[in-house]
Amino acid sequence: MNFKNSIRAGLFLTAAMIAGPVAALELKETPGLDPSLPPVAERVPSEPLIVDLEATGRTVGKHGGKIDTLIGRAKDVRLINVWGYARLVGYNEKLDLVPDILENVEVEDGRIFTLHTREGHKWSDGHPFGAEDLRYYFEDVVSNEELTPSGLPPFLMVNGKGPNFEVLDETTVRFTWDDPNPLFLPELAKSRPPFIYRPAHYLKQFHDKYGDADFIAKEAEKVKARSWAPLHNKKDDMYNAQNVDIPSLQPWVRKRDDSDLRFVLERNPYYHRVDSTGQQLPYVDEVIMTVADGKLIPAKAQAGESNLQARNLSFSDITVLKKGEKQNDYVTALWSNSKGSEISILPNLTVKDPVWRELLRDTRFRHALSVAIDRNLLNRVLFFGLGTPGNDTVLASSPLYKAELTTKWADYDPDKANALLDEIGLTERNGKGIRLMPDGRPLEIIVETSGEEQVQDDALELVKEMWKEVGVALFAKPSQRDNMRERAITGDLVMSVWTGFENGIPTSEMPPDDFAPVRGDAFSWHKWGDYYETQGEGGEKPDWAPAERLMELYKSWLVSKTPEERTKIWEEMLQIHADETIHIGLVSGVRQPVVVKGLENVPLEGIYGWDPGAHFGIHRMDEFYFKN
Repeated sequence: MNFKNSIRAGLFLTAAMIAGPVAALELKETPGLDPSLPPVAERVPSEPLIVDLEATGRTVGKHGGKIDTLIGRAKDVRLINVWGYARLVGYNEKLDLVPDILENVEVEDGRIFTLHTREGHKWSDGHPFGAEDLRYYFEDVVSNEELTPSGLPPFLMVNGKGPNFEVLDETTVRFTWDDPNPLFLPELAKSRPPFIYRPAHYLKQFHDKYGDADFIAKEAEKVKARSWAPLHNKKDDMYNAQNVDIPSLQPWVRKRDDSDLRFVLERNPYYHRVDSTGQQLPYVDEVIMTVADGKLIPAKAQAGESNLQARNLSFSDITVLKKGEKQNDYVTALWSNSKGSEISILPNLTVKDPVWRELLRDTRFRHALSVAIDRNLLNRVLFFGLGTPGNDTVLASSPLYKAELTTKWADYDPDKANALLDEIGLTERNGKGIRLMPDGRPLEIIVETSGEEQVQDDALELVKEMWKEVGVALFAKPSQRDNMRERAITGDLVMSVWTGFENGIPTSEMPPDDFAPVRGDAFSWHKWGDYYETQGEGGEKPDWAPAERLMELYKSWLVSKTPEERTKIWEEMLQIHADETIHIGLVSGVRQPVVVKGLENVPLEGIYGWDPGAHFGIHRMDEFYFKN
């Protein structure tokens, strides 16, 4: 099946969706909307996205109500654009990539992408949405040196070249690259997508190519912008939800700027999705996001102050949350965390110290540290035995999963650990029983922590005792993430603890950038990632065979044409990680509590993660509703 057919088949699968001809669907008005708005038939696209809820195990809902939720800081209001999850293309719950805002996508030879918008689709202010909005983004925003001095973003570049962009008609555009670009569609589905469309009718007034110079000067003065470009960038706010004037395509839109502690997000009356009975989504009228001290959010959720809460809740809160269910009339759903590991110990393979560098790159050393850890004990003590002990790798819900990836070099075997350390030559010990490094220093590993997750500190305390049994001393060093990143940059970071791979449920169609040294913010190999990101101007070129092979595979993925090619590449990359124990993962599949009060269609079992998933997004928050 080529991708053109695959994405069309996925469209049918995502909502089991088309329930008879669209023309036969009787659209229903939403109660409580401004009566001056046009009728619903003029607000939704001529071919809206029709979802058959019953086919996906959900129930048809009804309009009304307000979802109260708590956020730990004002800037988290931007999560409304994550949770709403209106994307040009997005993932369904089977992790198929399917059209959403777009009516259809055609892909030819992996390099020609024809995007069809929906005829009659409108922005939240009622202005038409279509090809002009995609053209404006490409030609007037990312191709404008004053607005985007860094040039086209990486997902629009293939072998150093951007695409040929064409407007075919009012609802159709085409991107054509010389070579395949498998990065393009997955990028559009991210929790924070690039928004390759912009409300041209709104932003043109701030663009020097289209706007009135006097008006632009006055507006720039209001916000203390030096010129039209920073003014435009400030107004061009598709993600952060700070500009209440910019139109949106999301299910809920921020229209008020009257508080920085309580944010009211109102339904978008022009939203493009409807249910099979003709009701326009979203079902819920408003989402209210209230700022609270992050440490108090679990107690507030237990007191029934939130209708939908996962943010600022963790596994350790489950017991308390369960106790409050009956009294405050809510349910604590337990979703599976989609990270490759809840806790991962990360050796820094580009550490500056030459002795540490040689030791950390010795596969036997990483294997020894891994098999010296009793993960079953960690799972029982920290997670009541509910997690899965094992490596930092893909989870069972990923189509790329193989059981051996989880267990290889992850079984507790202190005898094997001792034998490996002896084989390396670390046989001498000091008076405390700690082995000596080749230069005579005691083998004392400083593992730096961000101080953000108590469970990481608790895990290190247990690992400390286990490593001590094989002659390795561990010292946990509390720090902050910015300091840790700075020490990774300088090469002073030896080892750190962090969460595992962000995406533990990848498909072959998702880019394997977490598994190759292509990002400078990775604690395991900053200098290699920096080398790739700066195109050789910074960092260091990979000089370790497994890293070199991972880079070769990643570059092969970037020019791959078929899912079969990409699957083969992914499988080898995952095998290298399992063979080399590049990350020392501890326990995966740890449950994320989700407090649900009064809402229907919220799954009791789901996946919770950033990419893919968008927290609630992949479960379609616009389909949640209040029964009463």
